[in-house]
Amino acid sequence: MQGLLNNKEETTSKNAGTVKCYQTLLFDVDDTLLDFTAAEDHAFRLLLQEQGVSYRDEWKQQYQELNKGLWKAFEEGKITRDEVVNTRFTLFFDTLGIKVDGVLLQQSYRDYLGEGNQLLDGAFDLIQRISNRFDLYIVTNGISKIQEKRLKSSGLYPFFKAVFVSEETGYQKPMKEFFDYCFERIPQINKETTLIIGDSLSADIQGGCNAGIDTCWFNPLKKKKELEVQPTYEIAKLEELLVLLDQEKQSNP
Repeated sequence: MQGLLNNKEETTSKNAGTVKCYQTLLFDVDDTLLDFTAAEDHAFRLLLQEQGVSYRDEWKQQYQELNKGLWKAFEEGKITRDEVVNTRFTLFFDTLGIKVDGVLLQQSYRDYLGEGNQLLDGAFDLIQRISNRFDLYIVTNGISKIQEKRLKSSGLYPFFKAVFVSEETGYQKPMKEFFDYCFERIPQINKETTLIIGDSLSADIQGGCNAGIDTCWFNPLKKKKELEVQPTYEIAKLEELLVLLDQEKQSNP
C-alpha cells in the first residue's frame, strides 16, 4: 500500500527486507484505536446540557484548544495531570462568564467520556487478527478508569496483556520513565523487537524514540510533521499495519 512508509530506510514497505521481526506491540488508545473525537464530542455536549448551556461549534473548538494546550504542558512536565483535569472546565466556563466547580464538572465529564467506546475503522479487526501472533499492550496518557472502561465496552480489552495508563505510572508519554515503568512489567521484553503505534508525534513517536524502540506513526489525515522526530514507519490506515507485520513474517520465517 502506498501509504505505508518505512522512513528509516526511506522506502515503501514493499521492500520486506527492511522490516524487523517484532514481538511486542505497544498501542496508544485515543485516535489510534478508539475515536476520541466522537467520545469527546458526546461528553462535551452532555456537560453543556448539564449546565443549561446550548451547544455551539465555536465553544467546542475553544474548549479543545484550551484542553490541548493543557495536555501539551502536561506532556512537557510543566503541570500535573490533576491540574489539567481539575482546572480545564473552570477555565473554559470562565470564558462564557459562568462560574463552576471544575472538580465536580470533571467528575461528570469522566462519566460521560467513559461512555465513548467508538472504534476507529479497522481497529477491532486489526487487534483480533494479530492478538495470537504478538504480545499486545496499551500505553496511554489519561485517566485509568476512563480508559479501561472504554476499552472494555469496545471489546478490545481482552486482547491486551496489560494496560498502562499515565495516571497509574506517575509519568506520561513521552517521558522515558513512563516506558521504563512499562518495560519493568512486561516479561522478557526485548527493545529490538518492540514497536509502538500511535497518532501523536509528541507523545507516541517522541516517546518511542526516548525509550529506544521503533515507532509507527498512524497519520490518517496525512498531517505534516511539526517536530523533528522521525518515525520508523508511517501509515494512513490501520490495515496497513497488517501489511507491515505480514512482511515482517515473510522476511523472518
